Amino acid sequence: MNQHLETPSRLLVGGQASSLSRPARLADALDERTVVGTLWHAEERHLRCVACGHRCLLGEGRRGVCKVRFNRGGELRVPFGYVAGGVACDPVEKKPFFHLLPGSGALTFGMLGCDFHCAYCQNWFTSQALREPDATAPIAAATPEQIVGSAVRSGARLVVSSYNEPLITAEWAVAVFREAIECGLKCAFVSNGNATAEALDLLQPWIVAYKIDLKGFDDRRYRTLGGTLEGVLKGIRMVHARGLWLEIVTLVVPGFNDSDAELRDLAQFIASVSRDIPWHVTAFHPDFRLTDPAATSARQLLRAAEIGVEAGLHFVYAGNLPGSVGDWETTFCPGCRARLVERRGFHVRGNRITAAGRCPECQTSIPGLWN
Repeated sequence: MNQHLETPSRLLVGGQASSLSRPARLADALDERTVVGTLWHAEERHLRCVACGHRCLLGEGRRGVCKVRFNRGGELRVPFGYVAGGVACDPVEKKPFFHLLPGSGALTFGMLGCDFHCAYCQNWFTSQALREPDATAPIAAATPEQIVGSAVRSGARLVVSSYNEPLITAEWAVAVFREAIECGLKCAFVSNGNATAEALDLLQPWIVAYKIDLKGFDDRRYRTLGGTLEGVLKGIRMVHARGLWLEIVTLVVPGFNDSDAELRDLAQFIASVSRDIPWHVTAFHPDFRLTDPAATSARQLLRAAEIGVEAGLHFVYAGNLPGSVGDWETTFCPGCRARLVERRGFHVRGNRITAAGRCPECQTSIPGLWN
């Protein structure tokens, strides 16, 4: 799930909100808000869920790692028809997307559950609601029409699935995206990247952009979060190969993934896929179960950004410390170094990229979706 500083508002789009703190009671309530999914197939007397890289094999009555997809009567039931914690119209820069319609509003919705269990999760009250007794996230019945109606009324240009891990609720996301596209909106995904080809094939017709959290470059540590490094690297390659606009975020956690060597490995991998993929290095603050490390300093964040440039990446950004990272919030032309998009935090102060997506000074094409 997204580790950037992004949490949902309490604005509910429809239905009666209910806050259920006990995982068993919450699971019962969520089981009523399910439909038969599409991301699965039968294997003898079991079902194989293919929504995320865990590819859980489920017997009758069994749940996947995510806790929200389960086998009932030989069919895979999946979340549908609700939102958790509310919805919010955020600047698209908060996702964070810096090369996707800068300054636009992004109506963002989420559900409950995650296939990872990161100790420093900043949205743990939604992502870990089925594992943590103290997690409380209001849930409310919603329809795709209600969600998209909220987007239209708020003037959003995008609809984004985020907050929890959206791969495990992909069928619901597609239902919302289908309605959004009919209303002339564009759609995007904010994910941990533990994707499957099947899930990406389902999503591809409906989305234009995909943001992935690359949480480190050490497989042993990745497994403590509930995933594998190779699974996420494969997800990054698959998203890029499908032509979706891709941006990558690394939350820089002191003592976990902040060594120069690991940051260099991260940056070099991204560059090996494409030097044009924006890399956001963002500041950690103590949260959830990881409260011992100090918050990431501006100096640590700037060093990470410098490593990204040294690896040959064209677009490196430092986030979560607005005003403390100098020009690392600005988009520069990789050709002539002209200042193109100036930002402070989530606010766009100026955008000089032409309608054709080019630098006005040297006419270099700037990768992204600008118009």
